[in-house]
Amino acid sequence: MANHKSSIKRIRQEEKRRLHNRYYAKTMRNAVKKLRATTEKAEAVALFPSVQKLLDKLAKRNIIHKNKAANLKSKLAAHISKLA
Repeated sequence: MANHKSSIKRIRQEEKRRLHNRYYAKTMRNAVKKLRATTEKAEAVALFPSVQKLLDKLAKRNIIHKNKAANLKSKLAAHISKLA
């Protein structure tokens, strides 16, 4: 266990941040899965902007890397364009 007040506080902060980041990362994964599972083009096109917005926000806040967000958006756009 930590001995210094500052290190105890740091542990509390890190745990809080870890849980916050985990929640948003999981939410992002679920949104991407939902979009990939969609077979209707109209539904996928309607869902894409919200997923794109979520990815951009997470990249801006350094929860995911900006290149990962770009790669996901690119792959999802390609997936949507392939739908009939």
